[in-house]
Formats: sequence, C-alpha cells, structure tokens
Amino acid sequence: YFLFVNIIVFILAGYDKYQARKNKQRIPENTLFFLEAIGGTVGLLLAMLLFRHKTSKTSFIVKFTLIFLIQIVLVYLKMTHKV
Repeated sequence: YFLFVNIIVFILAGYDKYQARKNKQRIPENTLFFLEAIGGTVGLLLAMLLFRHKTSKTSFIVKFTLIFLIQIVLVYLKMTHKV
C-alpha cells in the first residue's frame, strides 16, 4: 500500500512540475497533500528534492511539514498504545 501511494504521489508531483514548465493544467496541491497524508510523504519529499518542485513556495513547505509532524505524532501514539 505505502509503496503504491508513494509511487503515485512521486509521479503526480513530477507531472505537475512538467505541466508547470509548459504553463498547462496542474495537479491541485490538495491532491498532493491528500496523498502525503495517507502515506505518501516519502514519495512527495523525493519528488520535491529531485524535481526541485515546490521547494521555494513557503505555504507548500509549511503544509507539507505540518502533515509530516502530525504523522510522526500519530505513529508515536500508536507505538506507545495511546491511540
């Protein structure tokens, strides 16, 4: 499951970068954030770094980081049986 979600978000972020260069229809940021939230954090991060995509947009970085931090907290709570 996680491999699939990460591959999908990686491909979509790469496609979004391609579309941005061509001034064509883009992938909505909320789609990328949704895929990150359901387990695609690594794929989105790799795409951001490899394609240099969305790395200078502060609002995107803030939202990405918040989702990642929430995931860390949820994993911690799950591992300590508090959820």
